Amino acid sequence: MNIELIAQNAIRITTDEGKIIYFDPFKIGEAYKNDADVIYITHSHFDHFSPEDIAKIKKIDTQIVITKDLNEKALECGFVKDSILKVLPNNEYNYAGIIFKTIPAYNINKEFHKRAYDWVSYILEIDKNIIYVAGDTDITEEALNVKCDIALVPVGGTYTMNAKEAAKLIESIAPAEYAVPTHYQTIVGTTQDAIEFKRLLEGKVEVKILMK
Repeated sequence: MNIELIAQNAIRITTDEGKIIYFDPFKIGEAYKNDADVIYITHSHFDHFSPEDIAKIKKIDTQIVITKDLNEKALECGFVKDSILKVLPNNEYNYAGIIFKTIPAYNINKEFHKRAYDWVSYILEIDKNIIYVAGDTDITEEALNVKCDIALVPVGGTYTMNAKEAAKLIESIAPAEYAVPTHYQTIVGTTQDAIEFKRLLEGKVEVKILMK
């Protein structure tokens, strides 16, 4: 399994069998062209649901997993009804050959991501690993109960957790393999936030910085 962080929460995973999975495609370069088997969207903000970037990676049989507020926009992107799965928080799914769960992703003391919007984090079983893709969230009760092997969490602050908060979450849930910082460099946050996240977890949880 190969995990890449392209920008923000734009994550690309290649499974051992060669399946290509994207999360929140954004600022997709020419190296990736019409290769997506499945696309997961955490919420509707422009840096997470980008029709322009979806068009770059979508092929005829690409399937997409979306939050309930994005159905019409997914249809506008050229997806047919049978290739769209609408999800809600706190559910389990088996779609496109992948078993996954959703939990709410939201802010605690900010208004950018309200719990009432029903936006999500994903917890997936891929190549015998449990992968937590947090999306845009703070430290929530649901996040603190995640059990995973690999965790990808935002560190940029302002709209999400900052590096210190993200490190606190990761120290608590202690992913069995490693953690990856996301959501920095593009709109808010810098590489220094990723470095600080890694420093705070030194000797506790392995951290891999995939975007430098």
